[in-house]
Amino acid sequence: MIRLILVGILLLLSLTFFLQNQEQEVTLRYFFGFREATTELWRPVLSAFAVGLLVASILLFPAWVRVRLELRRKVKALQEAEADLERLRRPLQAADHPLPQTGARPPEKSTGELPDE
Repeated sequence: MIRLILVGILLLLSLTFFLQNQEQEVTLRYFFGFREATTELWRPVLSAFAVGLLVASILLFPAWVRVRLELRRKVKALQEAEADLERLRRPLQAADHPLPQTGARPPEKSTGELPDE
């Protein structure tokens, strides 16, 4: 949210700068003065801003991709751990619940003696 506010302020300030400096002209000297060009002030400023964004994007892209891959691996490991935990909980939950009554008599204990006839 803070980033969005800062980007909005930056864009508003840039737009204000561009609108106020539309008529001012500057002379650009290329290659140590071998060539000169006259242009409005906002064009080189906007170009420098765009080049800065491009360079920052190129430099930050590999780190962003690395973080996204690591996040994907961690999410997958977490899902596997949760599945293992659920698989391990099932036998414990089954042991906690008594078996349903079927109406059958429990088995008699054997004493090892033969019954009387």
